[in-house]
Amino acid sequence: MAKQQQVMVPAAWGIRSSFHSLVALLIAILVVAAIYLTQTNEQVFEYGTSDKISPRGLTSRCNLFSGKWVYDNKSYPLYKERECTFMSDQLACEKFGRKDLDYQFWRWQPHQCDLPRFNATALLERLRDKRLVFVGDSLNRNQWVSMVCLVDSAIPPHFKSMHNNGSMNIFKAAEYNATIEFYWSPLLVESNTDDPVNHRVPDRIVRVQAIKKHARHWTDADFLIFNTYLWWRRRQMKVLWGNFESPEDGIYKAVKLPRVYEMALQTWAQWLEVHVNRNKTQLFFMSMSPTHQKADKWGGIRGENCYSETEPVIKEGYVGDGASPRMMRVVESVLGELKTRGLNVQMINITQLSDYRKEGHPSIYRKHWETITEEQLSNPKNYSDCIHWCLPGVPDVWNELLYSYILQL
Repeated sequence: MAKQQQVMVPAAWGIRSSFHSLVALLIAILVVAAIYLTQTNEQVFEYGTSDKISPRGLTSRCNLFSGKWVYDNKSYPLYKERECTFMSDQLACEKFGRKDLDYQFWRWQPHQCDLPRFNATALLERLRDKRLVFVGDSLNRNQWVSMVCLVDSAIPPHFKSMHNNGSMNIFKAAEYNATIEFYWSPLLVESNTDDPVNHRVPDRIVRVQAIKKHARHWTDADFLIFNTYLWWRRRQMKVLWGNFESPEDGIYKAVKLPRVYEMALQTWAQWLEVHVNRNKTQLFFMSMSPTHQKADKWGGIRGENCYSETEPVIKEGYVGDGASPRMMRVVESVLGELKTRGLNVQMINITQLSDYRKEGHPSIYRKHWETITEEQLSNPKNYSDCIHWCLPGVPDVWNELLYSYILQL
């Protein structure tokens, strides 16, 4: 009997040992699975603004907006300022005396992939018999000029033209029957700043529920690229319920930011949802282009700005104060609501990558529409443009990002 017990005890121990080993193995599998799922969820969250970009070998997980600037004077710039037929004097920094031209030679390098190099012919083929329209403020016009310059050299002189009609500017590539257009609408909805020339007004007024006057010009386009931020940078905006033809009959109310911004974007979103042909039109929204007004934010001298800057911010993850996270969240919320209703507007997140480029602005090197005073001449930073961007320059990369999306459609 004792002998039997000696034989059976090791057997029972062996069963329990196997059971414990099996439990340990299952726990290990669960731990590994949990780690994998956590990493996957974090990755999805991190790449949430780059929905499945997969042109030319890019993986669906590649975040084109996370990266660094690399100096590259061999493959950049993508065009020469003086050779762009329709260059704007507001953006032609070399023409107006800028000597340090390194701002033209920086290439955006995403961390996990390469940004497809811009191919003008490929884009024009994609735009054959189509309209690509930028809608927004002067920064969207900045990007529009960049896009025109990017395709300009691929089109013979007699097969391209520019036509201006009020708020609409139309570049046409006749051989492709394609147009690249810009429509001036700085707040997207109607406002007293809608005149493309005389829009500087002391008291800015917006009709947050009115957009038809603008939208009828661009609703049927094949590609729509929107932006609106710069003209909203104030504590509050006067809202008009009524019309500008009979302003004395309207109701006015001052509405604080970002609420008034949200009201306008909701009107814009509702128009898109009802009127845009989802089988035809592709929609994009450019995030905020940051300004560089305060040099102390990047380690410079307090009271200075972008004037005399010659290099980008090198520190990765740098965040200045030239953009508003609160307003960015409003945009993301509105676009998210649209997506739940079956309409996708792709955000092109240019904010972080542009924030590094403190040296990329025209500063004083541009055409001045107003006479420069003696006081300004004695202190150039006081009349420096630290909002718009020299061309060739940063907006070319915005268009490379846009190009990546358009090619994959």
